[in-house]
Amino acid sequence: MNAAAIDGLLAALEKLPDNVPLRLNVARLLIQAGRHTEAIEQLNVVLAIDADNADNADTIQLLMDASAGLSTQGQTVEGSPAPSAGPNAQAASDFDWHRAEQELGPSLPAPFVEDHPESDPQAISGSTEGTGGALFDIDRPVVTLADVGGLDDVKTRLNESFLEPMRNPEVAKAFGKSLRGGLLLYGPPGCGKTFMARAVAGELGASFMTATMTDILDKYIGETEKNLHEIFQAARRAAPAVLFLDEIDSVATKRSALSGGAAWMRQTVNQLLLELDSMDAQNDGLFVLAATNHPWDIDTALLRPGRLDRMLLVLPPDRPAREAILKHHFSSRPIAGIDVKKIAARTEDFSGADLEHVVTSAAEKAMMESLRKGSVQAISMSHVNQALKDIRPSTRAWLQSARNVVEFSNSNGSYDELGQYLRARKML
Repeated sequence: MNAAAIDGLLAALEKLPDNVPLRLNVARLLIQAGRHTEAIEQLNVVLAIDADNADNADTIQLLMDASAGLSTQGQTVEGSPAPSAGPNAQAASDFDWHRAEQELGPSLPAPFVEDHPESDPQAISGSTEGTGGALFDIDRPVVTLADVGGLDDVKTRLNESFLEPMRNPEVAKAFGKSLRGGLLLYGPPGCGKTFMARAVAGELGASFMTATMTDILDKYIGETEKNLHEIFQAARRAAPAVLFLDEIDSVATKRSALSGGAAWMRQTVNQLLLELDSMDAQNDGLFVLAATNHPWDIDTALLRPGRLDRMLLVLPPDRPAREAILKHHFSSRPIAGIDVKKIAARTEDFSGADLEHVVTSAAEKAMMESLRKGSVQAISMSHVNQALKDIRPSTRAWLQSARNVVEFSNSNGSYDELGQYLRARKML
């Protein structure tokens, strides 16, 4: 990329100083152009704007690339002085490494991570056998239900079943409402089930803990159940807490369908049932949220009262929600003439992840045009229209498979809500 194009991007940063993605792209181009000192300056600004980028793999890699470029810029392989790289190049011997270490040191992670659970009050130790002493991280999300676009029915059910009882424990006890519970979120992938779980924890200022299949499953007999027990124990110690079990169908498959080499999974399902409703489980203040794209594959015992006794359908965002999602993803990028309402009207059945993909693809097309013209080109509707030609809603395949379940396997009415949605869409 020529110097004029890079200078044009630097000029754009003066108008958009808080645009972290653009600044990271500029740093990447500066490294490619051999302007390593300037790249480090840009990365310093990124870390000053958003310290969380110190844990971002892309930012760390860019810092390493820039530093490596500086360290080799002044010498050839044989150790003789290298040819001059131009006015923007700087020999390693002229670079103030002591100053750079002071500026970047507090923000950069250590080269190697060492597990010291006894000295970290925020880390809760998991199983030390079979999992390599894993740590189950617990955080306190700042997002709330107000940050979730649409899904009003889901929010109402969450308020009734868990949020209001937790906020008013005395009133809840007077009505015989236990301060524990479980809820299964299901629907097409990419529609915000994980984000909804984090928002529940944020509403209460409660601890939030995520457990996935990789945290639970182990190749050694008995270790999977031990991992599952330790995860629940960690969540109980952190109560009030929201324990989010993602892709729960992978560890709670119908026991009647397990045979042969998969028969060992029955004990995992049994352990999960025990953790959810054992009399000595001490689950008060613990709310279990589970998510799946395939609720029909889950063992029915898990859905009985007192366990995951409520199922909530998380559908693709409606038009107002799509507008909110699009505005969020466009907000950190240079745009011109974007009509969010028109885009939302053309993206029916798009999941939140699909909408993010549309914005990212449009940004890539604007970036490539900027590179060709040598100056920054804001994202326009033409870029969006090009992106929409290549992207189709990912939820339709799921809705087609769900239609068969509603038609032939809904004798107990579990999927009535899904059936209503499909009929409204004339898919049933």
